Amino acid sequence: MAAISFFGDLLQTISERGRDLVGLGRGDLAARAGAAELARLCEDLISRRGEASGVALARAILDRYASLGSAERHEFLRTIALDFDADHRAVDAAISAYLADPSRARLGTLHEAAEPRSQELIRRLNLARGGTLSLVRMREDLFDLRRDLRRAAKGDGKGDAALLDAADSLDSDFEHLFASWFNRGFLVLRHIDWTTPAHILEKIIRYEAVHAIADWDDLRARIEPPDRRCFAFFHPALADEPLIFVEVALTEGIAPAIAPILSRERKPLAPRSATTAIFYSISNCQKGLAGVTFGNFLIKQVVEDLAREIPSLKTFVTLSPVPGFSSWLTRERRADSPQGLLPEDVEALRALDVPGWHEDKALSDTVRKALVPAAAAYFLRAKNERGRPLDPVARFHLGNGARLERINFLGDVSDKGLNQSHGLMVNYLYDLAAIEKNHETYANLGTVAASPAVTRDLRAKLPPPRAVALAEA
Repeated sequence: MAAISFFGDLLQTISERGRDLVGLGRGDLAARAGAAELARLCEDLISRRGEASGVALARAILDRYASLGSAERHEFLRTIALDFDADHRAVDAAISAYLADPSRARLGTLHEAAEPRSQELIRRLNLARGGTLSLVRMREDLFDLRRDLRRAAKGDGKGDAALLDAADSLDSDFEHLFASWFNRGFLVLRHIDWTTPAHILEKIIRYEAVHAIADWDDLRARIEPPDRRCFAFFHPALADEPLIFVEVALTEGIAPAIAPILSRERKPLAPRSATTAIFYSISNCQKGLAGVTFGNFLIKQVVEDLAREIPSLKTFVTLSPVPGFSSWLTRERRADSPQGLLPEDVEALRALDVPGWHEDKALSDTVRKALVPAAAAYFLRAKNERGRPLDPVARFHLGNGARLERINFLGDVSDKGLNQSHGLMVNYLYDLAAIEKNHETYANLGTVAASPAVTRDLRAKLPPPRAVALAEA
């Protein structure tokens, strides 16, 4: 950390001297530049060769961008998306040269010419101190812009197709560079406990995306007891910003429900008595890093570390939400020819419309008999247009090589759990001996690895499955 601090101080010194070189006093640029002026300064930035002046200008651009309102930020991003493309005349010339002489050197020239200028701009902006985090936040704004452009295109069919295509390409530039900057070799795994600095613990509370942390006492109950663990990935450029974290419960068996795990009144278990590690919450912290893979590395490393620390651990599973199930089931129940349900299932599931059905034993028994088989169909048969499961959490764990182990009825009876999955939760098993095989069959064939218990839940004589557009998944 001392080396990082030294490097940061060095960059700050370069930036301060660079301000003098480009004639920037503190605050004067920030007081003047709007979206159009910032775009002009970006042109200036990528044409510069001086390191000190480039660092200063990059920081000034990012500072001013941060002070803009949403509309002006979107205007700036529109300009960058449209005006910082590759030089098409240079691309044509490089193609002609390569066709005349298909050498490696000519291919390198073509590759350089084909790269959008926006990629070089992002690299130059990253020179500024704190530039990486600023760019992550900028990509979050780009997500909002792309969402608005898509809504406009769907609303009246008059959306700007060229602008949407350019915005998508700009996002690809961000993702391409972030995938390199945030590759596994740069990530640092840290154990989060009650001695972790408060400003980081506060972010754990804020970023928890699966089971909300109510307060500091709730957080303490999740990370201080000896049978609880929390691990997070960090990056040197975002030293105090967790990228992703996982919460783990050490237990004596596979838990079917989340309430006992989160209960503050439970009696802690001695780690040496635990046989099972349950990953019950995985939260991505930086929206702007969407598409950059962290979770599979995190889970696999935590499994290895826990197995080494606690030899009694033999089973590694998740207790996962099913965020897409409720919306899928609603579509199927309303369909003229439901694909994942038999007629008697549709009739039984009318009980879901009764308020408080899960607290009525007769109603819940009726629902269970239809809901669990429907869930089996959802996981094993319902596919998106790419031939993958509809559920995003399922795609994540199955893609990591996990096996769908068990469907848990009323595993989460919180308001959130009932709304998104009618209370269902599932266990995905990480069997170290089968992870690679499961991953390969899923990646190559789309095969869902599932336990015999799950496959037995699948109703016979279901209508053939149909693909669902990815946007609906």
